[in-house]
Amino acid sequence: MAINKIIQILVLNFFLACTQPNMIENPKADASKYSFLSLGDSYTIGERVSEADRWSVQLAGLLRKYGLDIANPDIIARTGWTTAELQDAIKASGNQKTYDLVSLLIGVNNQYRGQSQERYRTEFRELLQTATKFAGGKTAHVLVLSIPDWGVSPFAAGQNKASIAQAIDQFNAIANEECGKLGIAYIDITPLSRSASGDETQFASDGLHYSGKQMKQWAEKALATAKESLQK
Repeated sequence: MAINKIIQILVLNFFLACTQPNMIENPKADASKYSFLSLGDSYTIGERVSEADRWSVQLAGLLRKYGLDIANPDIIARTGWTTAELQDAIKASGNQKTYDLVSLLIGVNNQYRGQSQERYRTEFRELLQTATKFAGGKTAHVLVLSIPDWGVSPFAAGQNKASIAQAIDQFNAIANEECGKLGIAYIDITPLSRSASGDETQFASDGLHYSGKQMKQWAEKALATAKESLQK
């Protein structure tokens, strides 16, 4: 990775960590039948995209088209967060609500920073427990999205894409296994992210994060599972 790219992303992540709130709360949530909490990192906060383009906001919109009165999500997410940082932020938020639907998408920064898979497994397992608590103890109301592959992004030009893909797959295998143990839905969006390779319209302006066009596909992939969850 070119040094200037590393500096740019580190500065961006530091700036965002200092300016973005831990929690984005939807003030209109109480007016809807169903509530939604979305947990994660840059892929959930929608780095460099509009609020309407965030994948979980798009998912809420799709659910409403099917007659399910769900509010746009409360969001606890920030660019650069690892599993541990997300858990710390959840605790710091003081959020004691319960939700009808809870999503979790986390892990790319664990992989990017070279953290161990063993650590990821332990911390991811704890986040699944936290997500289930937010869902009122109902694992059927929790859904997990796999980690997208940043190695196909323009930002990763010149990187060992095969190595990045292999690492992402290993982290995702852990998430899938841990979800399976608890009966939590696991939605594999990684192939969708890889299909974006070579299509700049599917990436945000920084060339690293995904655009609303790509995240719409994630929402569509999660739609059937989310519908089933809310109707249980």
